[in-house]
Amino acid sequence: MKLFKNRTVLGIFCIAVSLLICFAITPLINSGLSKKATIVRFVKPAKAGEEIKRSMVQEVEVGGYNLPENVVRSIAEVEGKYLTADVYAGDYIVSEKLSQEPAAENKYLYSLNGEKQAMSITISSFAEGLSGKLKSGDIVSVIAPDYLGSGETVIPAELKFVEVIAVTAKSGYDANTGEQSEEEKELPSTVTVLVRPEQSRLLARLEAEGEIHLALVYRGESEKAAKFIEAQDQVLDEMFKDESAEEEEVSIVKNDVPVSGGETDLDCHTEEESGQTKESETTDREE
Repeated sequence: MKLFKNRTVLGIFCIAVSLLICFAITPLINSGLSKKATIVRFVKPAKAGEEIKRSMVQEVEVGGYNLPENVVRSIAEVEGKYLTADVYAGDYIVSEKLSQEPAAENKYLYSLNGEKQAMSITISSFAEGLSGKLKSGDIVSVIAPDYLGSGETVIPAELKFVEVIAVTAKSGYDANTGEQSEEEKELPSTVTVLVRPEQSRLLARLEAEGEIHLALVYRGESEKAAKFIEAQDQVLDEMFKDESAEEEEVSIVKNDVPVSGGETDLDCHTEEESGQTKESETTDREE
């Protein structure tokens, strides 16, 4: 301790510490601050639930100091994934804002494969939609009062078993996502069902002509629910097999008729008739 009471020694010690800070510690800090890192940044704003496309993002070099460990550094890591939160132009991406699957409220729309269609029908009264108790995965029957103006209440054979894929309030909130609290929940205004084209045409007509009621048939395991849909598909195949056969025949006929070049039977008959007419005219003149 007596040594540090000597002003000369204390001065030398302070100079040494200053030199250490200037020539050792400061360069290390500066190198860390100046170190560059490549990150992915949005070039335009996007909403939660949107699929990230390459045109929405870019790779840029920024200072690597104090960057979050979970920041995304390659476009390949984000392309085709979905946002779980809103972002703005200039925001970088962290892994917590990404999802492999679309948001729950839109997920069912991404499972469509072209064979069936998602169609919404209006629930004009509380009772028509099972008092707001329907949810995705339910199997329902469509009841049509005054079916096609017949005055009878009927469950059409085409709509005996239909799968519900969403129940939506006027605000656009889907009841099957469970994102709203009990206080925020609204009564459903539409029910979206998964149907074939034949069913969608009938549903549109029924809704235009009058009210539609939905009756719950089954709620439970997806395997058992699939059996109801399979039975409905068999009925539809049987009902519309003649129509399908006619469409195939028309398609075959269209494919058989040459589009250009070649002669059809009609062309041959026309040419023969034309030749016979000319011969007849020549004979008349000679007589």
